[in-house]
Amino acid sequence: MVEWLTSPGLVPYEIAEAEMEARANAIAAGEAGEAIWLLEHPPLYTAGTSARADDLTDPDRFPVYPTKRGGQYTYHGPGQRVAYVMLDLTKRGRDVRQFVRQLESWIIATLAEFNVTGERREGRVGVWVVRKDRPLTATGQPPEDKIAALGIRLRKWVSFHGISINVEPDLDHFSGIVPCGISEHGVTSLVDLGLPVTMEDVDVALKKTFAEVMG
Repeated sequence: MVEWLTSPGLVPYEIAEAEMEARANAIAAGEAGEAIWLLEHPPLYTAGTSARADDLTDPDRFPVYPTKRGGQYTYHGPGQRVAYVMLDLTKRGRDVRQFVRQLESWIIATLAEFNVTGERREGRVGVWVVRKDRPLTATGQPPEDKIAALGIRLRKWVSFHGISINVEPDLDHFSGIVPCGISEHGVTSLVDLGLPVTMEDVDVALKKTFAEVMG
């Protein structure tokens, strides 16, 4: 059974990273079970292993934390549901690519609970929504916004870090970085899409769809 943990308030990034690593080590040693940790952070940027210096456009705006998860620059802050996944891939097939696709499918299924169609895009990490409510781009296509991000790290086949879904963050806070190195698309949230969704609503959807998608 996967243990679900939920932290009230804003969890400092240093504390979250230390606790994630400790739990992942304990899982790898057979001393603890799998866990998913739901939380929010104070405003901050994290730099993944592929982060480019030029993509940090406002380095003085919020604290910046180098991290060994995959991916580039990401914003975390209030109004964004972060789900850190400490799962044992030895029990889940040891297929990293499949695991990442499962995480994407989990996000997409969670968004579908609110009648939002999330989509994958080749060459772009995360989950995207097509903005049919906005004018067409110069290429004649509707614009697309990112609504969720993901980045994981593995140690002894145990994952940590995870996913984030924008529920109601301050979208202007993303302007201090080029999110995930992609400048030609925007960022959105469930509330920005006009949905009166709470963090608690998202948590219920995450737990329901996890069982369906991840097993």
